[in-house]
Amino acid sequence: MSADELYMLRCLELASLGAGYVSPNPMVGAVIVADGKIIGEGYHQHYGEAHAEVNAIHNVLSQYPNAEALLQRSTMYVSLEPCAHFGKTPPCSDLILKYQIPKVVIGSRDPYAEVNGKGISKLQATGIEVIEGVLKQECLNLNKRFFTRIAKQRPYIILKWAQTADGYFAPEQGQHWISSESAKILTHRWRSEEDAVLVGYRTALSDDPQLNVRAWTGRNPKRIVIDRNLSLPKSLHLFDQSQETLVFNAFKTEIDQQIKYLELENFDTLLPQSICYQLYLMDVQSLIIEGGAQTLELFIKAGLWDEARVFTGSEIWAKGIKSPKLDAKTAEKHHIGTDVLTIYHREI
Repeated sequence: MSADELYMLRCLELASLGAGYVSPNPMVGAVIVADGKIIGEGYHQHYGEAHAEVNAIHNVLSQYPNAEALLQRSTMYVSLEPCAHFGKTPPCSDLILKYQIPKVVIGSRDPYAEVNGKGISKLQATGIEVIEGVLKQECLNLNKRFFTRIAKQRPYIILKWAQTADGYFAPEQGQHWISSESAKILTHRWRSEEDAVLVGYRTALSDDPQLNVRAWTGRNPKRIVIDRNLSLPKSLHLFDQSQETLVFNAFKTEIDQQIKYLELENFDTLLPQSICYQLYLMDVQSLIIEGGAQTLELFIKAGLWDEARVFTGSEIWAKGIKSPKLDAKTAEKHHIGTDVLTIYHREI
């Protein structure tokens, strides 16, 4: 691995620390190197706050009395193209120009229309050397949620379920826990990393899920439930006002403290498409769909999914509700407690 790749790898490590906190912005990390030594690091920590490049430069300024001279002979590594427009914060490219950093190494371009190539052009126009495409695929993969939202105008969609060894999703009546405690903890970690988690009417009614991260440390996602006729009892955990909850229905749009009722018209024909577009408009960048089987199948049939995470337990039932079927190749397999976690990626 080259020196450029090693520094970019550090950018990616830093960027990942922003998971769950920067959406709908991308995760970005930056490293500043002078005389073969890292002199500053930074990452985008919270949406609306300073970007990675700003934090890295300020890190240098706070440590070295000769910081400006160091910056003038340094190289900045950044996992995503520096912005060139005013958004929540000033353009990062302007700060790079201000401190006369002579070389910038970029992992991938930013596909957002206000940035795409403009940050690079702005730097090059003043004589700054720009190298792009270092660990490009790794940088693209880190921000697949951001890139999906920009390109497809919908959230990055993760399907998640547990199934028995013989492929059953749930018993015909009642409920029965399939996966292990380790799988539960991992699921709560996943929730902390994504913007929202969705369940259908039957899952809400039969399982009464809380859809929070009580088994992990992190922020709770938005909770989403499909309740066409607004018939779910208000005694369910989903209506406890403990976190933001969206209720997609066919009758009203209304806000009740943390509960937001959103009326949709196309329940019979374009329900998953309507949900995805509404979430896009609300800056929801990623979504986990946790059930039930009909809700998962609805999104699978519509081709609206990007990744599936399936826990397979050791029990054999021989009857019950069959698990959803995917037309996809296995990407990864892991052992989680007593379960096997299989991760699929949708082929386009």
